[in-house]
Amino acid sequence: MKNIFILLYSVLLLSSCKKSVDALPDATQTGANTFGLKLNGEFWVPQKFAGINSPVLEAFYSGTGDLRITANNFASEPTETEFEIFVKNAGAAAVYELNQNTEVYPNASSSYGYYVKRKINPLNEWITNSQYKGNVTITKLDLTNRIVSGTFQFNAGSMDSSAAPITVTDGRFDVKLQ
Repeated sequence: MKNIFILLYSVLLLSSCKKSVDALPDATQTGANTFGLKLNGEFWVPQKFAGINSPVLEAFYSGTGDLRITANNFASEPTETEFEIFVKNAGAAAVYELNQNTEVYPNASSSYGYYVKRKINPLNEWITNSQYKGNVTITKLDLTNRIVSGTFQFNAGSMDSSAAPITVTDGRFDVKLQ
């Protein structure tokens, strides 16, 4: 009986190890529910962790034209990371600048890129602003089929100035809208 518990514990431990990421998802426009980027040169994609059943990728489009995409990585549990891309008044395929000081959703007054590292509570948060800028290029916004696709890149500063700025490059998404 003891051997069965050891075996089950070993399987659980091995299945919950962080998966190595060595490539970004393809840039598609089919609603493939993909998201990826390079964070300071390292690949980052949403990932689950054994025992956590939360969605790792969600996209919402409001009646006022606001687009919010959230992507979570639970693979380094108990530390989780999350990216959020928010585009104010996203009405068409176009380039949207991330260059204004703003709060995060639901109090956002302009578009932003946001990253948080947390253990239940935030350890640190980064956001674009008038000093740390970037953009989101929406390449497809199909409200009939509920698909939004595009690319993004930005620099973001620590919200409490306690950490070095981050650089996000090669960002891409192809998601189904909720």
